[in-house]
Amino acid sequence: MKFTTAVALTALLGWALPAAADIKIAHVYDKTGALEAYAKQSHDGLMMGLEYATGGTMEVNGEKIVVIEKDSQLKPDVGRAMLAEAFGDDGADLAIGPVGSGVALAMLPVAQEFEKILIVEPAVADSVTGSAWNRYIFRTGRNSSQDAISNAVALGRDGVKIATLAQDYAFGRDGIAAFKEALAGTKAELVVEEYAPTDTTDFTAYAERIFNAMKDLPGDKRLFVIWAGGGNPMGKIQAMDPSRFGIEIATGGNILEALKAYKAFPGMEGATYYYYDIPKNPVNDWLVKEHMARFGSPPDFFTAGGMAAGIAAVEALKKAGSTDTEALITAMEGMEFETPKGKMIFRAEDHQALQSMYHFKIKVDPNVEWGIPELVREIPIEEMNIPIRNTR
Repeated sequence: MKFTTAVALTALLGWALPAAADIKIAHVYDKTGALEAYAKQSHDGLMMGLEYATGGTMEVNGEKIVVIEKDSQLKPDVGRAMLAEAFGDDGADLAIGPVGSGVALAMLPVAQEFEKILIVEPAVADSVTGSAWNRYIFRTGRNSSQDAISNAVALGRDGVKIATLAQDYAFGRDGIAAFKEALAGTKAELVVEEYAPTDTTDFTAYAERIFNAMKDLPGDKRLFVIWAGGGNPMGKIQAMDPSRFGIEIATGGNILEALKAYKAFPGMEGATYYYYDIPKNPVNDWLVKEHMARFGSPPDFFTAGGMAAGIAAVEALKKAGSTDTEALITAMEGMEFETPKGKMIFRAEDHQALQSMYHFKIKVDPNVEWGIPELVREIPIEEMNIPIRNTR
Protein backbone atom coordinates (compact mmCIF):
# COMPACT_ATOMS: atom_id res chain seq x y z
CA MET A 1 0.00 0.00 0.00
CA LYS A 2 1.35 3.38 -0.97
CA PHE A 3 1.78 6.04 1.76
CA THR A 4 -0.92 8.29 0.26
CA THR A 5 -3.40 5.40 0.32
CA ALA A 6 -2.52 4.67 3.93
CA VAL A 7 -3.11 8.29 4.87
CA ALA A 8 -6.49 8.30 3.11
CA LEU A 9 -7.50 5.05 4.83
CA THR A 10 -6.42 6.44 8.21
CA ALA A 11 -8.57 9.54 7.67
CA LEU A 12 -11.54 7.43 6.51
CA LEU A 13 -11.43 5.18 9.56
CA GLY A 14 -10.90 8.08 11.97
CA TRP A 15 -7.49 6.97 13.14
CA ALA A 16 -5.10 9.69 14.34
CA LEU A 17 -1.64 10.00 12.91
CA PRO A 18 1.05 10.76 15.51
CA ALA A 19 1.36 14.54 15.88
CA ALA A 20 4.72 16.14 15.39
CA ALA A 21 6.14 17.04 18.81
CA ASP A 22 6.53 20.72 19.65
CA ILE A 23 8.57 22.30 22.41
CA LYS A 24 6.26 24.78 24.09
CA ILE A 25 7.82 27.78 25.81
CA ALA A 26 5.47 30.11 27.67
CA HIS A 27 6.43 33.77 27.89
CA VAL A 28 4.48 35.08 30.87
CA TYR A 29 5.27 38.78 30.96
CA ASP A 30 3.78 42.15 31.88
CA LYS A 31 2.63 42.97 28.36
CA THR A 32 0.27 45.65 29.67
CA GLY A 33 0.75 47.89 32.68
CA ALA A 34 3.31 50.45 33.79
CA LEU A 35 6.29 48.39 32.58
CA GLU A 36 4.95 47.47 29.15
CA ALA A 37 7.86 49.23 27.39
CA TYR A 38 10.25 46.91 29.23
CA ALA A 39 8.01 43.94 28.43
CA LYS A 40 8.03 44.58 24.68
CA GLN A 41 11.80 44.72 24.68
CA SER A 42 11.98 41.48 26.64
CA HIS A 43 9.68 39.68 24.20
CA ASP A 44 11.48 41.01 21.11
CA GLY A 45 14.77 39.91 22.62
CA LEU A 46 13.44 36.47 23.52
CA MET A 47 12.29 35.81 19.96
CA MET A 48 15.62 37.01 18.57
CA GLY A 49 17.47 34.84 21.08
CA LEU A 50 15.55 31.75 20.05
CA GLU A 51 16.21 32.58 16.42
CA TYR A 52 19.93 33.16 16.98
CA ALA A 53 20.48 30.05 19.09
CA THR A 54 18.66 27.79 16.60
CA GLY A 55 20.39 29.25 13.54
CA GLY A 56 17.09 30.63 12.30
CA THR A 57 15.27 27.28 12.28
CA MET A 58 13.28 27.79 15.50
CA GLU A 59 13.86 24.09 16.10
CA VAL A 60 15.91 22.25 18.70
CA ASN A 61 16.55 18.53 18.95
CA GLY A 62 14.48 18.13 15.77
CA GLU A 63 11.38 19.67 17.35
CA LYS A 64 9.68 22.97 16.58
CA ILE A 65 9.68 25.69 19.23
CA VAL A 66 6.26 27.22 19.87
CA VAL A 67 6.10 30.35 22.03
CA ILE A 68 2.90 30.88 24.03
CA GLU A 69 2.34 34.47 25.17
CA LYS A 70 0.58 35.24 28.46
CA ASP A 71 -0.08 38.76 29.77
CA SER A 72 0.50 39.01 33.54
CA GLN A 73 -0.58 42.69 33.48
CA LEU A 74 1.94 43.58 36.23
CA LYS A 75 -0.45 41.92 38.71
CA PRO A 76 0.91 39.13 40.96
CA ASP A 77 -2.35 37.18 41.08
CA VAL A 78 -2.71 37.33 37.29
CA GLY A 79 0.90 36.25 36.78
CA ARG A 80 0.36 33.28 39.07
CA ALA A 81 -2.83 32.28 37.21
CA MET A 82 -1.26 32.73 33.76
CA LEU A 83 1.71 30.53 34.62
CA ALA A 84 -0.59 27.84 36.02
CA GLU A 85 -2.66 28.04 32.84
CA ALA A 86 0.46 27.76 30.68
CA PHE A 87 1.71 24.67 32.51
CA GLY A 88 -1.63 23.05 33.28
CA ASP A 89 -3.80 23.79 30.24
CA ASP A 90 -1.36 24.65 27.46
CA GLY A 91 1.22 21.99 28.26
CA ALA A 92 4.19 24.37 28.31
CA ASP A 93 7.50 22.57 28.81
CA LEU A 94 9.14 25.58 30.44
CA ALA A 95 8.42 29.27 30.95
CA ILE A 96 10.20 32.61 30.84
CA GLY A 97 9.31 35.92 32.52
CA PRO A 98 8.09 38.23 34.00
CA VAL A 99 9.19 41.89 34.21
CA GLY A 100 7.91 42.92 37.65
CA SER A 101 9.58 41.48 40.76
CA GLY A 102 6.28 41.27 42.64
CA VAL A 103 4.78 39.23 39.81
CA ALA A 104 7.83 36.97 39.69
CA LEU A 105 7.61 36.22 43.41
CA ALA A 106 3.98 35.16 42.97
CA MET A 107 4.93 32.87 40.09
CA LEU A 108 7.78 30.98 41.76
CA PRO A 109 5.58 28.53 43.74
CA VAL A 110 3.67 27.65 40.56
CA ALA A 111 6.86 26.40 38.92
CA GLN A 112 7.49 24.26 41.98
CA GLU A 113 3.91 22.96 42.03
CA PHE A 114 4.07 21.86 38.38
CA GLU A 115 7.75 20.85 38.61
CA LYS A 116 8.59 22.89 35.52
CA ILE A 117 11.45 25.30 34.81
CA LEU A 118 10.83 29.05 35.05
CA ILE A 119 13.63 31.22 33.68
CA VAL A 120 13.13 34.58 35.38
CA GLU A 121 13.87 37.50 33.06
CA PRO A 122 14.15 40.41 33.76
CA ALA A 123 12.69 40.70 37.32
CA VAL A 124 15.51 41.85 39.59
CA ALA A 125 14.62 41.35 43.28
CA ASP A 126 17.26 39.33 45.16
CA SER A 127 14.54 37.25 46.81
CA VAL A 128 13.73 35.57 43.47
CA THR A 129 16.97 33.59 43.73
CA GLY A 130 17.13 34.14 47.49
CA SER A 131 14.55 33.61 50.21
CA ALA A 132 11.70 32.76 47.78
CA TRP A 133 13.77 30.51 45.50
CA ASN A 134 13.09 26.89 44.62
CA ARG A 135 15.08 24.46 42.48
CA TYR A 136 12.90 25.01 39.39
CA ILE A 137 13.91 28.68 39.18
CA PHE A 138 16.76 29.95 37.01
CA ARG A 139 17.43 33.61 36.27
CA THR A 140 19.27 35.14 33.32
CA GLY A 141 18.41 38.66 34.47
CA ARG A 142 20.78 40.37 36.85
CA ASN A 143 19.72 40.50 40.48
CA SER A 144 19.69 43.39 42.94
CA SER A 145 23.06 42.35 44.34
CA GLN A 146 24.68 42.54 40.91
CA ASP A 147 23.24 46.02 40.42
CA ALA A 148 24.27 46.98 43.93
CA ILE A 149 27.80 45.63 43.93
CA SER A 150 28.60 47.17 40.55
CA ASN A 151 27.25 50.56 41.63
CA ALA A 152 29.11 50.29 44.94
CA VAL A 153 32.31 49.67 42.97
CA ALA A 154 31.56 52.70 40.80
CA LEU A 155 30.62 55.06 43.66
CA GLY A 156 32.26 53.69 46.80
CA ARG A 157 35.36 55.82 46.96
CA ASP A 158 37.03 57.13 50.09
CA GLY A 159 35.20 60.06 51.68
CA VAL A 160 32.01 59.79 49.61
CA LYS A 161 28.75 60.26 51.52
CA ILE A 162 25.71 58.59 49.95
CA ALA A 163 21.94 58.98 50.30
CA THR A 164 19.47 56.65 48.57
CA LEU A 165 15.99 57.01 47.10
CA ALA A 166 14.09 53.94 45.92
CA GLN A 167 10.60 52.64 45.23
CA ASP A 168 8.83 51.13 48.21
CA TYR A 169 8.38 47.58 46.90
CA ALA A 170 10.49 44.48 46.31
CA PHE A 171 12.63 45.96 43.53
CA GLY A 172 13.57 49.07 45.49
CA ARG A 173 13.82 47.54 48.96
CA ASP A 174 15.93 44.59 47.81
CA GLY A 175 18.07 46.89 45.70
CA ILE A 176 18.91 49.20 48.57
CA ALA A 177 19.49 46.32 51.00
CA ALA A 178 22.00 44.83 48.57
CA PHE A 179 23.57 48.22 47.88
CA LYS A 180 24.07 48.84 51.62
CA GLU A 181 25.70 45.44 52.02
CA ALA A 182 28.01 46.03 49.06
CA LEU A 183 28.84 49.58 50.12
CA ALA A 184 29.92 48.34 53.56
CA GLY A 185 32.95 46.82 51.87
CA THR A 186 34.07 50.20 50.51
CA LYS A 187 35.30 53.41 52.12
CA ALA A 188 32.08 55.31 51.34
CA GLU A 189 29.38 55.99 53.95
CA LEU A 190 25.61 55.54 53.60
CA VAL A 191 23.93 58.43 55.42
CA VAL A 192 20.18 58.26 54.80
CA GLU A 193 17.58 56.10 53.00
CA GLU A 194 14.25 57.23 51.56
CA TYR A 195 11.50 55.09 50.03
CA ALA A 196 8.58 56.39 47.97
CA PRO A 197 5.46 54.68 46.57
CA THR A 198 5.80 53.51 42.97
CA ASP A 199 3.23 56.05 41.74
CA THR A 200 4.92 59.07 43.39
CA THR A 201 5.07 62.21 41.25
CA ASP A 202 5.99 64.80 43.88
CA PHE A 203 9.39 64.15 45.44
CA THR A 204 9.70 67.39 47.39
CA ALA A 205 9.35 65.92 50.88
CA TYR A 206 11.79 63.08 50.17
CA ALA A 207 14.36 65.45 48.68
CA GLU A 208 14.11 67.91 51.56
CA ARG A 209 14.77 65.17 54.10
CA ILE A 210 17.79 64.04 52.10
CA PHE A 211 19.09 67.60 51.75
CA ASN A 212 18.75 68.22 55.47
CA ALA A 213 20.63 65.03 56.29
CA MET A 214 23.45 65.76 53.83
CA LYS A 215 23.90 69.53 53.64
CA ASP A 216 26.41 69.96 56.47
CA LEU A 217 28.50 66.87 55.72
CA PRO A 218 32.03 67.24 54.29
CA GLY A 219 33.35 65.50 51.20
CA ASP A 220 31.75 64.28 47.98
CA LYS A 221 28.02 63.65 48.30
CA ARG A 222 25.87 61.46 46.06
CA LEU A 223 22.15 60.75 45.93
CA PHE A 224 21.84 57.24 44.50
CA VAL A 225 18.43 56.62 42.90
CA ILE A 226 16.88 53.20 42.17
CA TRP A 227 13.70 53.66 40.16
CA ALA A 228 11.74 51.85 37.44
CA GLY A 229 8.92 53.29 35.34
CA GLY A 230 7.59 56.85 35.46
CA GLY A 231 7.70 59.68 37.93
CA ASN A 232 11.10 61.10 36.87
CA PRO A 233 12.53 61.50 40.39
CA MET A 234 15.98 62.39 39.12
CA GLY A 235 14.78 65.25 36.93
CA LYS A 236 12.46 66.62 39.57
CA ILE A 237 15.06 66.51 42.32
CA GLN A 238 17.68 68.01 40.01
CA ALA A 239 15.26 70.91 39.44
CA MET A 240 15.47 71.55 43.21
CA ASP A 241 19.21 72.25 42.76
CA PRO A 242 20.87 69.69 45.04
CA SER A 243 24.23 71.12 43.94
CA ARG A 244 23.71 74.03 46.38
CA PHE A 245 24.35 71.42 49.09
CA GLY A 246 27.18 69.80 47.15
CA ILE A 247 25.01 66.81 46.24
CA GLU A 248 25.28 65.05 42.87
CA ILE A 249 22.75 62.52 41.60
CA ALA A 250 23.89 59.00 40.70
CA THR A 251 22.03 55.99 39.35
CA GLY A 252 22.39 52.77 37.40
CA GLY A 253 21.70 52.23 33.73
CA ASN A 254 18.30 52.20 32.09
CA ILE A 255 16.43 51.91 28.79
CA LEU A 256 17.15 54.39 26.00
CA GLU A 257 13.95 56.34 26.62
CA ALA A 258 14.96 56.88 30.25
CA LEU A 259 18.50 57.76 29.19
CA LYS A 260 17.11 60.88 27.52
CA ALA A 261 16.77 62.38 30.99
CA TYR A 262 20.43 61.55 31.66
CA LYS A 263 21.46 64.33 29.25
CA ALA A 264 20.84 66.68 32.16
CA PHE A 265 23.57 64.88 34.12
CA PRO A 266 26.85 65.06 32.16
CA GLY A 267 29.60 63.22 33.99
CA MET A 268 27.17 61.27 36.19
CA GLU A 269 28.60 57.90 37.21
CA GLY A 270 27.03 54.57 37.92
CA ALA A 271 27.00 50.98 36.72
CA THR A 272 24.80 49.41 34.10
CA TYR A 273 23.64 45.98 33.01
CA TYR A 274 23.78 46.77 29.28
CA TYR A 275 24.20 49.49 26.70
CA TYR A 276 24.30 48.35 23.10
CA ASP A 277 27.62 50.01 22.24
CA ILE A 278 29.57 48.58 25.19
CA PRO A 279 29.91 44.78 24.77
CA LYS A 280 32.18 43.62 21.97
CA ASN A 281 31.31 40.05 20.98
CA PRO A 282 29.68 38.19 18.06
CA VAL A 283 26.29 37.75 19.76
CA ASN A 284 25.94 41.46 20.46
CA ASP A 285 27.19 42.32 16.98
CA TRP A 286 24.38 40.18 15.52
CA LEU A 287 21.79 41.65 17.87
CA VAL A 288 22.71 45.27 17.10
CA LYS A 289 22.80 44.68 13.34
CA GLU A 290 19.54 42.74 13.20
CA HIS A 291 17.68 45.02 15.60
CA MET A 292 18.65 48.08 13.58
CA ALA A 293 17.50 46.36 10.39
CA ARG A 294 14.17 45.18 11.82
CA PHE A 295 13.19 48.00 14.16
CA GLY A 296 15.23 50.99 13.02
CA SER A 297 16.76 51.47 16.47
CA PRO A 298 19.47 49.92 18.62
CA PRO A 299 18.61 47.06 20.99
CA ASP A 300 17.82 48.22 24.47
CA PHE A 301 18.38 47.20 28.07
CA PHE A 302 15.75 44.46 28.23
CA THR A 303 16.13 43.33 24.63
CA ALA A 304 19.56 41.98 25.54
CA GLY A 305 18.08 40.25 28.58
CA GLY A 306 15.31 38.62 26.59
CA MET A 307 17.85 37.39 24.09
CA ALA A 308 19.96 35.91 26.88
CA ALA A 309 16.92 34.01 28.18
CA GLY A 310 16.11 32.64 24.73
CA ILE A 311 19.69 31.50 24.19
CA ALA A 312 19.78 29.90 27.64
CA ALA A 313 16.58 27.96 26.95
CA VAL A 314 17.87 26.59 23.65
CA GLU A 315 21.29 25.71 25.02
CA ALA A 316 19.68 23.92 27.97
CA LEU A 317 17.36 21.94 25.68
CA LYS A 318 20.29 20.97 23.48
CA LYS A 319 22.39 19.91 26.43
CA ALA A 320 19.57 18.00 28.14
CA GLY A 321 18.47 16.34 24.91
CA SER A 322 14.84 16.54 26.01
CA THR A 323 12.25 18.66 27.80
CA ASP A 324 12.40 16.50 30.92
CA THR A 325 12.64 18.86 33.90
CA GLU A 326 15.24 16.88 35.83
CA ALA A 327 17.41 16.58 32.73
CA LEU A 328 17.10 20.34 32.21
CA ILE A 329 18.08 21.12 35.80
CA THR A 330 21.13 18.87 35.49
CA ALA A 331 22.06 20.54 32.21
CA MET A 332 21.57 24.08 33.47
CA GLU A 333 23.36 23.95 36.80
CA GLY A 334 26.80 25.39 36.09
CA MET A 335 25.97 25.88 32.40
CA GLU A 336 27.98 28.53 30.56
CA PHE A 337 26.42 30.24 27.57
CA GLU A 338 27.21 33.22 25.35
CA THR A 339 24.90 36.25 25.35
CA PRO A 340 24.96 39.85 24.08
CA LYS A 341 26.87 40.62 27.30
CA GLY A 342 29.38 37.84 26.74
CA LYS A 343 29.60 34.80 28.99
CA MET A 344 26.96 34.01 31.59
CA ILE A 345 27.11 31.11 34.07
CA PHE A 346 24.16 29.63 35.96
CA ARG A 347 25.51 29.23 39.49
CA ALA A 348 24.63 25.75 40.73
CA GLU A 349 23.75 26.84 44.26
CA ASP A 350 20.95 29.28 43.40
CA HIS A 351 20.67 29.23 39.57
CA GLN A 352 21.51 32.94 39.32
CA ALA A 353 23.28 33.87 36.09
CA LEU A 354 26.68 35.36 36.92
CA GLN A 355 27.63 38.08 34.44
CA SER A 356 29.73 41.17 33.86
CA MET A 357 28.50 44.70 34.61
CA TYR A 358 29.74 48.05 33.32
CA HIS A 359 30.96 51.14 35.19
CA PHE A 360 29.93 54.17 33.11
CA LYS A 361 30.15 57.93 33.02
CA ILE A 362 27.48 59.89 31.14
CA LYS A 363 28.68 61.63 28.00
CA VAL A 364 26.49 64.19 26.26
CA ASP A 365 26.58 64.39 22.47
CA PRO A 366 24.26 66.98 20.88
CA ASN A 367 23.70 64.59 17.97
CA VAL A 368 22.43 61.79 20.23
CA GLU A 369 19.05 62.20 21.92
CA TRP A 370 20.01 60.39 25.12
CA GLY A 371 22.87 60.57 27.58
CA ILE A 372 25.51 58.06 26.51
CA PRO A 373 26.79 55.62 29.16
CA GLU A 374 30.44 55.73 28.17
CA LEU A 375 32.40 52.76 29.46
CA VAL A 376 34.82 53.43 32.27
CA ARG A 377 35.55 49.78 33.04
CA GLU A 378 33.98 46.37 32.65
CA ILE A 379 33.41 44.77 36.04
CA PRO A 380 33.96 41.06 35.35
CA ILE A 381 32.28 38.08 37.00
CA GLU A 382 35.40 37.42 39.06
CA GLU A 383 35.07 40.81 40.80
CA MET A 384 31.38 40.39 41.54
CA ASN A 385 31.20 38.54 44.85
CA ILE A 386 27.44 37.90 44.66
CA PRO A 387 26.04 36.52 47.95
CA ILE A 388 24.15 33.23 47.90
CA ARG A 389 20.89 34.19 49.60
CA ASN A 390 18.70 31.12 49.33
CA THR A 391 18.14 29.08 52.46
CA ARG A 392 17.53 25.67 50.87
